[in-house]
Amino acid sequence: MNKMAELTVLYEKQGYLTSIPILSSKELQQARDAFTKLERKFGEHYTSYNLHNVHMEYDWVRALTKHPKVLEVITTVLGPDILLLDSQFICKYPVSKLGLPHSQNNKNMILYSQRRDKFEPDQKMYWAFDGGPIGSVWPALDDSLEDNSALQVIPGIKAMQIEFYNIPEELVQKEKAVLCPLLAGQMSIHDRLLVHTSDPNMSDRRHCSFVICYVPTAAFSIQVRILAFLSISRNCFPAIVLVSGDDKYNHFSIKSPKM
Repeated sequence: MNKMAELTVLYEKQGYLTSIPILSSKELQQARDAFTKLERKFGEHYTSYNLHNVHMEYDWVRALTKHPKVLEVITTVLGPDILLLDSQFICKYPVSKLGLPHSQNNKNMILYSQRRDKFEPDQKMYWAFDGGPIGSVWPALDDSLEDNSALQVIPGIKAMQIEFYNIPEELVQKEKAVLCPLLAGQMSIHDRLLVHTSDPNMSDRRHCSFVICYVPTAAFSIQVRILAFLSISRNCFPAIVLVSGDDKYNHFSIKSPKM
């Protein structure tokens, strides 16, 4: 069994992979320098969570979403025909630097795969998909370790109800949570419905990751289907693009352009 086949078996068993080398030292430095420019332009409060789908605006971000090593992994676990569904930078600055209240230091295991700073009225349905899984890829621009809020997952445990974003604490087996540490330039990938979280950043270092969501072209949004049934025309995924293979299904409201 070759390396990529082994990764597929492991991903299917536990729902995640971590510490996969992606970026060269030169590529990493270029990405970090470019992100620093965005911090200077918009401010750290904005760049924490509001850089959403900027792969449509910046060439360097677009290059990350279709990096050959990223696509090698995602096509191995999801198949050859892949859509980029959504992207967002998650940059967790030190709690002490942002002056966050102590109450935010609680360590609650939540499913925040559907989380946004502000929810749209239909946000709970936004990530309801059928026909294929959503793969969530997290390339790290900074080291992501235990002290600066590295990702944690419960292997093999998925949320069965998409409307749950805060899972009742008594239903979460926290003792089974495992850390997914990353060095800058590495990436992790997990099934978007895998129960996962990260703690507040209690270190004095930034933790910046780029979250990219991919789906097989065979997958379809339940929300889009419902809107179509109601004869409501709405582009629910304005930043979706084809990054690998062909899209013979065209399940979404517009034909997916190839990037």
